[in-house]
Amino acid sequence: MDHDSSIASLAAELRDEVVRLRPGDRLPSSRALMARHQVSPVTVSRAIGLLTAEGLVVARPGSGTYVAERARPAVRGPADLDWQAVPLADRTVDAGGVVALLSPPPDGVIALSGGYLAPALQPVRALATAAARAASRRARFLPQKSSS
Repeated sequence: MDHDSSIASLAAELRDEVVRLRPGDRLPSSRALMARHQVSPVTVSRAIGLLTAEGLVVARPGSGTYVAERARPAVRGPADLDWQAVPLADRTVDAGGVVALLSPPPDGVIALSGGYLAPALQPVRALATAAARAASRRARFLPQKSSS
């Protein structure tokens, strides 16, 4: 969503105000913000929406907009490096299974391990028809440029 300069500047000013307030403090009403900044109700609504999406404020319909609780930094202990014990351990890998998956299947056998259909089983014509139909429908709904 594109934001015009009035929404961005109002949101920036409200961010500065939120930093100075304590969690739970009430922001000025929409009417007060409209009067103070000489902006429309839509601009105020969108600026508050931005701050709400950022988690800085909480809007309570009919009550007002309040400074949100600030996230507390998580207390972290030492890093858990136990996961490295398995991949970095001194282990050998039997390559026989991997080689079998990568080698071509015998004649007359359709390998399903790759996740793709055999070329003879792929519905190429039906997919091409569907793609062409989708492209022509999209072209009908695109705005036409005027030649003036």
